[in-house]
Amino acid sequence: MDDYWILNCIYVKKTIEINENRGYHMTKFYFIRHGETDFTLADTKIYKNWGFNMLPLSNKGVEQIKATAKDKRLKSAKIIVTSPYGRAMHSAAIISKELGIDLVVETNLHEWVANIDYNYISDDEAKENLKEFFKNDGEKSNDPKYNYETANSMKDRVYLVLEKYKNYGEVIIVCHGLLMERFLDVREVANGEIVEYILE
Repeated sequence: MDDYWILNCIYVKKTIEINENRGYHMTKFYFIRHGETDFTLADTKIYKNWGFNMLPLSNKGVEQIKATAKDKRLKSAKIIVTSPYGRAMHSAAIISKELGIDLVVETNLHEWVANIDYNYISDDEAKENLKEFFKNDGEKSNDPKYNYETANSMKDRVYLVLEKYKNYGEVIIVCHGLLMERFLDVREVANGEIVEYILE
């Protein structure tokens, strides 16, 4: 454990104590990206089109999340809130079992959508929309054919979830890479990685 991490934890703890003494309420959210997805059943059985999002974790993904659940920061969390997608719910279920904490599902924690109206579009079209999303740094495209979800829309729906659970003190959020990158202003979140967020 490096000195920077220890000092950062002390700083966060002291900041919380000071603000609580001044009458401020702060909630710590532990955002966790789901484990590696098992793609072997992709486009088969029920895992077609929108059903693709029901895919569970791979064996490696399960081990990633079991390792994440051992992180000492999660021990004091009061509840787990998860995306409805299979890979996220599978991850949340493992953490729930390991820590003995209840979990709830929130649809607003789903991953970025290539079509803001939630209509299914082809993989090729979705990839083009994602390229345009990155090209415009998450803002709306000037070309009306790209009807993807913007970064601000993603942030707005995450805030709605956080507001619902801000009285729990410490909360685990299990969701997705791009969602975490845009909401938390981080890049290249690894499977099973934890990123802390303080809501005042």
